[in-house]
Formats: sequence, C-alpha cells, structure tokens
Amino acid sequence: MIGCVRSFLLGGAVLLLGALPLWVIEPGEAAFQGSDQQAQAEISRLAPDYQPWAKPLFTPPGSEIESLLFALQAALGAGLLGYWLGRATARAEFRKAASVPSAAVCPTVDHPAGAKSVGRDTTQESPHVD
Repeated sequence: MIGCVRSFLLGGAVLLLGALPLWVIEPGEAAFQGSDQQAQAEISRLAPDYQPWAKPLFTPPGSEIESLLFALQAALGAGLLGYWLGRATARAEFRKAASVPSAAVCPTVDHPAGAKSVGRDTTQESPHVD
C-alpha cells in the first residue's frame, strides 16, 4: 500500500515538473528559443557589423527536419553510450567471476555414504601415469 502511494506521488511530481514551466512562462516569451537564435541576437546587439566567417555545410529545409536530425543524433549517442555501459558492466562481471576460485563458486557438500559429490575432491591426489 505504501509503495503504491509512493509511486503515485512520485508520478505526480514528475508530471508537475514537466507541466509547471508551461504554465509559468507566458506564450509570447522567447524562453523556448534555441541557443543559436539567442547567440545571433546577442552578437547583433554587441557587434552590429559582424560578418560570419564560415557557412554551414548543410542547412535543413525546415525546422521539423532539423528537430528530427537532432533527435536522431541524441538517440544514436544514447544507444552508443548504453552499449558501452552494458559491455563494460558485463566485462567487469566476467572478470570478477573468473577471479573467484571454483571451490568458492561450487563448494563440495558432504553427501551420505555412497552418494557422488558434484564438486571436485581436493583431498586426494590425482593418479600419475608414468
């Protein structure tokens, strides 16, 4: 019951954090303007005669395409980061498992007389063949 209430409150807090900025900021404000436009406005204010020395290699035909390319770039980066983290975690687990002696992983258990032990019996020496 407590877990259900906690989950409900946490979900409500997440929704509130997502919706609160939309209620607080007026629709006409440029708060959701991209950093490129903000930088261009600041440069024009500080140095009105500034001419850019480089041009973009590719200009998307519309803002929707630009948003799509940005989202694809973010998805690709998140996928690569997730892949790397998964491999690093698995590699660490495999190394940890390889460094643990086999007796610690599967210890021998005392069995009743006549039953075979699954683990390796280290009390007897293996016979040598000459």
